[in-house]
Amino acid sequence: MGDKGGVNGAGAEVADLCRELIAIDTSNYGDHSGPGERVAAEYVAARLDEVGVASEIYEPHPGRSSLVARIEGADPSRPPLLLQGHLDVVPANADDWTHHPFAGEVADGCVWGRGAVDMKDMDAMMLAVVRQRLREGRKPPRDIVLAFLADEEAGGAYGAHWLVREHPELFADCTEAISEVGGFSVTVGEGRRMYLIETAEKGLAWMRLTARGTAGHGSMVNDDNAVTELAAAVARLGRHEFPVRLTKTVRTFLEEVCEAFGIEFSEDDVESTVARLGPVASMIGATLRNSVNPTVLAGGYKANVIPGEATAQVDGRFLPGLEEEFFADVDRLLGPRVTREFIQHLPAVETGFTGGIVNAMTEALLAEDPGAMAVPYCLSGGTDAKAFAELGIRNFGFAPLRLPPELNFSGMFHGVDERVPVDALQFGTRVLDRFIDLS
Repeated sequence: MGDKGGVNGAGAEVADLCRELIAIDTSNYGDHSGPGERVAAEYVAARLDEVGVASEIYEPHPGRSSLVARIEGADPSRPPLLLQGHLDVVPANADDWTHHPFAGEVADGCVWGRGAVDMKDMDAMMLAVVRQRLREGRKPPRDIVLAFLADEEAGGAYGAHWLVREHPELFADCTEAISEVGGFSVTVGEGRRMYLIETAEKGLAWMRLTARGTAGHGSMVNDDNAVTELAAAVARLGRHEFPVRLTKTVRTFLEEVCEAFGIEFSEDDVESTVARLGPVASMIGATLRNSVNPTVLAGGYKANVIPGEATAQVDGRFLPGLEEEFFADVDRLLGPRVTREFIQHLPAVETGFTGGIVNAMTEALLAEDPGAMAVPYCLSGGTDAKAFAELGIRNFGFAPLRLPPELNFSGMFHGVDERVPVDALQFGTRVLDRFIDLS
């Protein structure tokens, strides 16, 4: 049965795969550009071809490339398991980094670079495990669909959402999927670690706000000033504190975590409880309530001209089951003279922390870390899970990494000096290999 992805198997090459993927600059600037995604997709295709896996690259726009492959399992009558990851990354300014963000350097026991955390680490683990299994002739229990996707960092319009809309047949028989932003460890005591499994994520509402008024000379008294109207509305939104709403996933997480930390769980003061959770507090705190953050303001073109229109952009996020409440609050805060339209609108998603796939995650983690405790959590951001949920696929964030307690892993998403420990990558390949056998 091989070495379960150990240092002499998948673990021996996973760091190199991660380094090589990082060295392909796949920065996503949110426009039509993205030639690095084609290079990365071709790199993945070549690595799969080396072990006899045929793949196909799909492009809705030149250079915006996603790759899909299917690996035959022992029981093709079972629904396939989808392993999906994105190839694009957010941009990085090299001057801010200790090591160049696109060099893929190994230093201090870590692979450094943009994407080391989000999410070329998981891409590399998926590749390493699949390559090792095929070299050894080990079929998975069921078919596996591999998807390496474009454009996740800008919402997936050129990646997962396009594939789901234009090529649903590629995933139509999949019922479960794993991907990013979950499975990493948080140390809770000597020999004990929580592994956070993402089972839910907030919905997304990027909105453009518009106020219209009467244009005129800046020297005149004007009671119908679009800039004034918009500024007041944006201030109301930005300062509003949405009420705490404990969804099923967040409540379960807090109950489990409080028990692990020996902290009393009080619904009357949830935020104080979260504040005691260390580095993950900011990530979890953002899932206690709906939110809106103003991000862009625009209005006018000259100091002495009152414009007839002013606009703003805001980033809204809403919890599963609370979309209607969220938009009712937003419209009340905007008032009757400011309109809104979507720049992008994606739903919240949530699935239960139950079933054979969850048992497989837990068993695989415990086999490699007897101090493991798998806990569901809600992500404040969004992933390509939103696209695949449209096909009824249950999505889980499960990119397993056993991390040192001093590493602020969650703080490195889109941050400076992104890095992942080599031994965590090797741990992840072992866990993923066991997970595939158990799933």
